[in-house]
Amino acid sequence: MKRKFFGEMMKEVLIYTDGACSGNPGSGGYCAILNYQGVEKVISGGEKLTTNNRMELLAVINGVKALKEPCIVKIVSDSQYVVSAFNNGWIYSWQLNGWKTANKKEVKNVDLWEELISLTKIHQIEFVKTLGHADDELNNRCDKIAREESKKF
Repeated sequence: MKRKFFGEMMKEVLIYTDGACSGNPGSGGYCAILNYQGVEKVISGGEKLTTNNRMELLAVINGVKALKEPCIVKIVSDSQYVVSAFNNGWIYSWQLNGWKTANKKEVKNVDLWEELISLTKIHQIEFVKTLGHADDELNNRCDKIAREESKKF
């Protein structure tokens, strides 16, 4: 489906994401399942020594980077870390505070946050929280694929 955004017709894409890590840090994997008009594409990968939060962020980043043109994107994630950073405005406060939290601690994964912020300037992105390990079929598929990816390392 396409919808007008600032006078321009844009595709609406649904992206489910999840990250997994065996140990924290440890071997990790991520998965993004993109859906546009019933056509599905799976993006996945992993790293040898990483954290769960990095994998959650990489799932979103690599899912969005797979888009070939600016889109209206709904990201569905079970990561409170990722969803709340945008929906609660933490990301903007972190930037204004020189990438420090409200408690004056260094924000982790700044490289990935900056990359994700740059993607939000290309696409109109909405972040939606889903319950992990519940009855959400696509979230469960993402989780399974992310865990399989983590086992490769």
